[in-house]
Amino acid sequence: MNSLILQGVTKCFGKVTAARDISFTATSGRILGLLGPNGAGKTTTIRMIANILTPDEGTVALDGRNVGQWSQEKMGYLPEERGLYKKLKVTAQLRYLGALKGLGAQESAGKVEYWLDRLGLTKWGTRKAQDLSKGMQQKVQFIATVLADPQLIILDEPFSGLDPVNSELLQEIIAEMKQDGRIILFASHRMEQVEQLCDDICLIANGRLLLGGDLREIKKSFKRDKLVLEYEGDVPFLSAMQESGEVQILEWREDGCVLQISEDCNPRALLDRVLSIPGLELYHFEMLQPSLNEIFIQTVRDEA
Repeated sequence: MNSLILQGVTKCFGKVTAARDISFTATSGRILGLLGPNGAGKTTTIRMIANILTPDEGTVALDGRNVGQWSQEKMGYLPEERGLYKKLKVTAQLRYLGALKGLGAQESAGKVEYWLDRLGLTKWGTRKAQDLSKGMQQKVQFIATVLADPQLIILDEPFSGLDPVNSELLQEIIAEMKQDGRIILFASHRMEQVEQLCDDICLIANGRLLLGGDLREIKKSFKRDKLVLEYEGDVPFLSAMQESGEVQILEWREDGCVLQISEDCNPRALLDRVLSIPGLELYHFEMLQPSLNEIFIQTVRDEA
Protein backbone atom coordinates (compact mmCIF):
# COMPACT_ATOMS: atom_id res chain seq x y z
CA MET A 1 0.00 0.00 0.00
CA ASN A 2 1.37 3.40 -1.03
CA SER A 3 1.17 6.28 1.42
CA LEU A 4 1.74 9.98 1.92
CA ILE A 5 2.73 10.82 5.51
CA LEU A 6 3.01 14.27 7.08
CA GLN A 7 4.64 14.39 10.51
CA GLY A 8 4.77 17.56 12.60
CA VAL A 9 4.82 19.84 9.57
CA THR A 10 5.14 23.56 10.37
CA LYS A 11 5.54 26.53 8.03
CA CYS A 12 5.94 30.20 8.99
CA PHE A 13 5.98 33.35 6.90
CA GLY A 14 7.60 35.95 9.09
CA LYS A 15 5.54 36.18 12.27
CA VAL A 16 2.59 34.33 10.71
CA THR A 17 2.38 30.56 11.25
CA ALA A 18 0.46 29.23 8.26
CA ALA A 19 0.72 25.57 9.31
CA ARG A 20 1.52 24.31 12.80
CA ASP A 21 2.41 20.71 13.65
CA ILE A 22 0.27 19.13 10.92
CA SER A 23 0.30 15.33 10.86
CA PHE A 24 -1.82 12.95 8.81
CA THR A 25 -1.57 9.93 6.51
CA ALA A 26 -3.17 9.43 3.11
CA THR A 27 -3.15 5.93 1.63
CA SER A 28 -3.71 4.44 -1.80
CA GLY A 29 -7.24 3.46 -2.70
CA ARG A 30 -8.76 6.07 -0.38
CA ILE A 31 -9.66 9.72 -0.89
CA LEU A 32 -8.65 12.19 1.80
CA GLY A 33 -10.56 15.46 2.03
CA LEU A 34 -8.61 18.55 3.10
CA LEU A 35 -11.06 20.97 4.67
CA GLY A 36 -10.87 24.35 6.32
CA PRO A 37 -12.11 27.93 6.17
CA ASN A 38 -10.35 30.53 4.03
CA GLY A 39 -6.86 31.24 5.32
CA ALA A 40 -6.79 28.02 7.36
CA GLY A 41 -3.49 26.73 5.96
CA LYS A 42 -4.79 24.20 3.41
CA THR A 43 -2.99 25.73 0.42
CA THR A 44 0.27 26.02 2.35
CA THR A 45 -0.02 22.36 3.35
CA ILE A 46 -0.72 21.32 -0.24
CA ARG A 47 2.27 23.29 -1.50
CA MET A 48 4.56 21.54 0.98
CA ILE A 49 3.23 18.18 -0.21
CA ALA A 50 3.90 19.29 -3.79
CA ASN A 51 7.43 20.41 -2.84
CA ILE A 52 6.65 23.97 -3.90
CA LEU A 53 7.33 25.04 -0.31
CA THR A 54 9.71 23.42 2.19
CA PRO A 55 8.56 22.86 5.80
CA ASP A 56 10.37 24.76 8.56
CA GLU A 57 9.81 21.73 10.77
CA GLY A 58 8.58 18.19 10.22
CA THR A 59 8.62 15.91 7.21
CA VAL A 60 6.50 15.11 4.17
CA ALA A 61 7.18 11.62 2.81
CA LEU A 62 5.80 9.70 -0.14
CA ASP A 63 6.26 5.94 0.26
CA GLY A 64 8.79 6.51 3.04
CA ARG A 65 10.97 8.98 1.15
CA ASN A 66 10.97 12.73 1.73
CA VAL A 67 9.30 14.59 -1.12
CA GLY A 68 11.49 16.44 -3.61
CA GLN A 69 11.90 16.89 -7.33
CA TRP A 70 11.61 13.12 -7.73
CA SER A 71 8.12 13.07 -6.18
CA GLN A 72 6.88 15.90 -8.42
CA GLU A 73 7.29 13.51 -11.34
CA LYS A 74 4.93 11.06 -9.62
CA MET A 75 2.35 13.68 -8.73
CA GLY A 76 -0.50 15.44 -10.49
CA TYR A 77 -1.60 18.75 -8.98
CA LEU A 78 -4.74 20.61 -10.01
CA PRO A 79 -4.55 24.02 -8.29
CA GLU A 80 -7.59 26.19 -7.65
CA GLU A 81 -6.18 28.95 -9.86
CA ARG A 82 -6.25 28.72 -13.66
CA GLY A 83 -2.84 27.78 -15.08
CA LEU A 84 -3.21 27.31 -18.84
CA TYR A 85 -1.34 29.10 -21.60
CA LYS A 86 -4.16 31.20 -23.03
CA LYS A 87 -2.88 31.49 -26.61
CA LEU A 88 -1.68 27.89 -26.97
CA LYS A 89 -3.96 25.34 -28.62
CA VAL A 90 -5.40 22.71 -26.29
CA THR A 91 -3.86 19.60 -27.88
CA ALA A 92 -0.42 21.20 -28.28
CA GLN A 93 -0.59 22.44 -24.71
CA LEU A 94 -1.43 19.04 -23.28
CA ARG A 95 1.29 17.30 -25.31
CA TYR A 96 3.80 19.86 -24.04
CA LEU A 97 2.72 19.33 -20.43
CA GLY A 98 2.91 15.58 -20.98
CA ALA A 99 6.48 15.94 -22.26
CA LEU A 100 7.38 17.83 -19.07
CA LYS A 101 6.19 14.75 -17.16
CA GLY A 102 8.41 12.48 -19.25
CA LEU A 103 5.90 11.18 -21.78
CA GLY A 104 7.21 10.41 -25.26
CA ALA A 105 5.58 12.08 -28.25
CA GLN A 106 3.63 8.99 -29.37
CA GLU A 107 2.50 8.04 -25.86
CA SER A 108 1.50 11.61 -25.10
CA ALA A 109 -0.52 11.91 -28.31
CA GLY A 110 -2.46 8.74 -27.50
CA LYS A 111 -3.23 9.80 -23.95
CA VAL A 112 -4.28 13.30 -25.00
CA GLU A 113 -6.62 11.86 -27.61
CA TYR A 114 -8.15 9.48 -25.06
CA TRP A 115 -8.75 12.14 -22.41
CA LEU A 116 -10.13 14.73 -24.81
CA ASP A 117 -12.63 12.15 -25.99
CA ARG A 118 -13.45 11.03 -22.42
CA LEU A 119 -14.23 14.58 -21.36
CA GLY A 120 -16.05 15.61 -24.53
CA LEU A 121 -13.38 18.03 -25.74
CA THR A 122 -12.20 16.40 -28.98
CA LYS A 123 -13.53 19.12 -31.25
CA TRP A 124 -11.90 21.78 -29.07
CA GLY A 125 -8.39 20.34 -29.35
CA THR A 126 -7.40 22.78 -32.10
CA ARG A 127 -8.77 25.82 -30.26
CA LYS A 128 -6.79 28.14 -28.03
CA ALA A 129 -7.39 27.89 -24.29
CA GLN A 130 -8.71 31.45 -24.20
CA ASP A 131 -11.55 30.38 -26.53
CA LEU A 132 -12.85 27.83 -24.02
CA SER A 133 -15.46 28.39 -21.32
CA LYS A 134 -14.45 28.28 -17.67
CA GLY A 135 -15.79 24.76 -17.34
CA MET A 136 -13.93 23.55 -20.44
CA GLN A 137 -10.69 25.09 -19.19
CA GLN A 138 -11.20 23.26 -15.90
CA LYS A 139 -11.55 19.97 -17.76
CA VAL A 140 -8.35 20.67 -19.73
CA GLN A 141 -6.52 21.36 -16.47
CA PHE A 142 -7.85 18.09 -15.06
CA ILE A 143 -6.50 16.25 -18.10
CA ALA A 144 -3.10 17.88 -17.57
CA THR A 145 -3.19 16.69 -13.94
CA VAL A 146 -3.84 13.02 -14.71
CA LEU A 147 -2.21 12.72 -18.14
CA ALA A 148 0.97 11.01 -16.92
CA ASP A 149 -0.85 8.52 -14.64
CA PRO A 150 0.42 10.05 -11.37
CA GLN A 151 0.67 8.00 -8.20
CA LEU A 152 -0.37 10.99 -6.06
CA ILE A 153 -3.22 13.24 -7.23
CA ILE A 154 -4.00 16.57 -5.53
CA LEU A 155 -7.29 18.18 -6.53
CA ASP A 156 -8.03 21.69 -5.23
CA GLU A 157 -11.66 22.64 -5.99
CA PRO A 158 -11.73 20.35 -9.08
CA PHE A 159 -15.43 20.98 -9.82
CA SER A 160 -15.08 24.75 -10.10
CA GLY A 161 -17.01 26.02 -13.13
CA LEU A 162 -18.47 22.61 -14.03
CA ASP A 163 -22.17 21.99 -14.66
CA PRO A 164 -23.88 19.03 -12.91
CA VAL A 165 -23.37 16.66 -15.86
CA ASN A 166 -19.61 17.29 -16.05
CA SER A 167 -19.31 17.25 -12.26
CA GLU A 168 -20.83 13.77 -12.26
CA LEU A 169 -18.43 12.66 -15.03
CA LEU A 170 -15.44 13.95 -13.07
CA GLN A 171 -16.63 12.20 -9.90
CA GLU A 172 -16.89 8.97 -11.90
CA ILE A 173 -13.29 9.33 -13.13
CA ILE A 174 -11.99 10.16 -9.64
CA ALA A 175 -13.76 7.05 -8.28
CA GLU A 176 -12.05 4.94 -10.98
CA MET A 177 -8.65 6.34 -9.99
CA LYS A 178 -9.37 5.52 -6.36
CA GLN A 179 -10.14 1.92 -7.37
CA ASP A 180 -6.91 1.92 -9.36
CA GLY A 181 -4.95 2.48 -6.13
CA ARG A 182 -3.97 6.15 -6.44
CA ILE A 183 -3.39 8.40 -3.44
CA ILE A 184 -5.96 11.20 -3.83
CA LEU A 185 -6.19 14.46 -1.87
CA PHE A 186 -9.35 16.45 -2.42
CA ALA A 187 -9.65 20.05 -1.17
CA SER A 188 -13.03 21.72 -1.38
CA HIS A 189 -15.45 24.06 0.39
CA ARG A 190 -18.41 22.04 -0.89
CA MET A 191 -19.13 19.69 1.98
CA GLU A 192 -21.71 17.61 0.09
CA GLN A 193 -19.06 16.64 -2.49
CA VAL A 194 -16.52 15.81 0.21
CA GLU A 195 -19.14 13.66 1.94
CA GLN A 196 -19.89 11.80 -1.31
CA LEU A 197 -16.28 11.24 -2.38
CA CYS A 198 -14.00 11.06 0.65
CA ASP A 199 -13.09 8.16 2.93
CA ASP A 200 -11.01 10.26 5.33
CA ILE A 201 -10.87 13.94 6.22
CA CYS A 202 -8.48 16.46 7.74
CA LEU A 203 -10.03 19.67 9.02
CA ILE A 204 -7.53 22.52 9.39
CA ALA A 205 -8.24 25.93 10.97
CA ASN A 206 -5.82 28.63 12.06
CA GLY A 207 -2.99 26.47 10.75
CA ARG A 208 -3.81 23.59 13.11
CA LEU A 209 -5.28 20.17 12.49
CA LEU A 210 -8.56 20.11 14.44
CA LEU A 211 -10.11 16.89 13.21
CA GLY A 212 -8.79 13.94 11.24
CA GLY A 213 -9.47 10.30 10.43
CA ASP A 214 -12.09 8.02 8.91
CA LEU A 215 -15.11 10.12 7.92
CA ARG A 216 -17.68 7.54 9.03
CA GLU A 217 -16.05 7.17 12.44
CA ILE A 218 -15.85 10.94 12.86
CA LYS A 219 -19.56 11.29 12.09
CA LYS A 220 -20.37 8.56 14.62
CA SER A 221 -18.45 10.45 17.31
CA PHE A 222 -20.78 13.46 17.01
CA LYS A 223 -24.09 13.35 18.84
CA ARG A 224 -27.27 12.66 16.89
CA ASP A 225 -29.55 15.52 17.88
CA LYS A 226 -31.85 15.81 14.85
CA LEU A 227 -35.01 13.77 14.58
CA VAL A 228 -37.17 13.14 11.50
CA LEU A 229 -40.83 12.42 12.22
CA GLU A 230 -43.17 11.34 9.41
CA TYR A 231 -46.78 10.76 10.35
CA GLU A 232 -50.41 11.29 9.48
CA GLY A 233 -52.46 13.04 12.08
CA ASP A 234 -51.59 15.61 14.74
CA VAL A 235 -48.93 15.74 17.47
CA PRO A 236 -50.33 18.46 19.72
CA PHE A 237 -47.60 18.43 22.36
CA LEU A 238 -44.74 19.42 19.99
CA SER A 239 -45.43 23.14 20.33
CA ALA A 240 -45.41 22.84 24.12
CA MET A 241 -42.12 20.91 23.98
CA GLN A 242 -40.64 23.69 21.85
CA GLU A 243 -41.78 26.32 24.35
CA SER A 244 -40.16 24.33 27.17
CA GLY A 245 -36.89 24.02 25.24
CA GLU A 246 -36.99 20.22 24.92
CA VAL A 247 -37.10 20.42 21.12
CA GLN A 248 -36.68 22.98 18.38
CA ILE A 249 -38.86 22.55 15.32
CA LEU A 250 -36.45 23.06 12.39
CA GLU A 251 -38.85 22.29 9.56
CA TRP A 252 -42.52 21.52 9.05
CA ARG A 253 -43.28 19.12 6.22
CA GLU A 254 -46.50 17.92 4.61
CA ASP A 255 -45.92 14.50 6.16
CA GLY A 256 -44.26 15.52 9.43
CA CYS A 257 -41.37 17.59 10.73
CA VAL A 258 -37.66 17.76 11.56
CA LEU A 259 -36.75 18.44 15.18
CA GLN A 260 -33.58 19.28 17.04
CA ILE A 261 -33.76 17.71 20.49
CA SER A 262 -32.06 18.97 23.64
CA GLU A 263 -30.08 16.88 26.11
CA ASP A 264 -33.15 16.86 28.37
CA CYS A 265 -35.26 15.15 25.72
CA ASN A 266 -35.19 11.34 25.71
CA PRO A 267 -35.82 10.07 22.15
CA ARG A 268 -37.29 6.79 23.39
CA ALA A 269 -39.71 8.60 25.69
CA LEU A 270 -40.69 10.91 22.84
CA LEU A 271 -41.35 7.91 20.59
CA ASP A 272 -43.56 6.33 23.26
CA ARG A 273 -45.54 9.59 23.57
CA VAL A 274 -46.06 9.77 19.82
CA LEU A 275 -47.15 6.12 19.63
CA SER A 276 -49.68 6.68 22.42
CA ILE A 277 -51.62 9.32 20.42
CA PRO A 278 -54.98 7.82 19.37
CA GLY A 279 -55.51 7.63 15.61
CA LEU A 280 -52.01 8.84 14.66
CA GLU A 281 -50.17 6.83 11.97
CA LEU A 282 -46.38 6.98 12.45
CA TYR A 283 -44.42 6.15 9.29
CA HIS A 284 -40.89 7.21 10.11
CA PHE A 285 -38.90 8.00 13.25
CA GLU A 286 -35.14 8.48 12.75
CA MET A 287 -32.30 10.13 14.63
CA LEU A 288 -29.99 11.63 12.00
CA GLN A 289 -26.22 11.72 11.99
CA PRO A 290 -24.92 15.28 11.67
CA SER A 291 -23.89 16.27 8.16
CA LEU A 292 -20.27 17.05 7.42
CA ASN A 293 -21.29 20.67 6.93
CA GLU A 294 -22.68 20.77 10.48
CA ILE A 295 -19.54 19.08 11.87
CA PHE A 296 -17.37 21.60 9.98
CA ILE A 297 -19.26 24.60 11.36
CA GLN A 298 -19.37 23.28 14.92
CA THR A 299 -15.66 22.37 14.98
CA VAL A 300 -14.47 25.67 13.51
CA ARG A 301 -16.76 27.67 15.83
CA ASP A 302 -15.49 25.74 18.86
CA GLU A 303 -11.91 26.52 17.82
CA ALA A 304 -12.75 30.21 17.38
